[in-house]
Amino acid sequence: MKKKFNYGHYSMPPWLKTCRDICKQFIIPFTIFQGIRTFFIPTTFDVLLLAIFLLLAFAYHAEWI
Repeated sequence: MKKKFNYGHYSMPPWLKTCRDICKQFIIPFTIFQGIRTFFIPTTFDVLLLAIFLLLAFAYHAEWI
């Protein structure tokens, strides 16, 4: 007898859902701030951080996370 695994948002524990929702609220303001900061003082670290924030924002928007 095979076990069925339900992978998805409903199988997450409640504390992880809460953490995901909090991150979802703050990722856009952090991305905007980092974009402005990168525009004025572009360093390698700032560009990489902006890329990570953009990927996270897109992942939340596409509901991959």
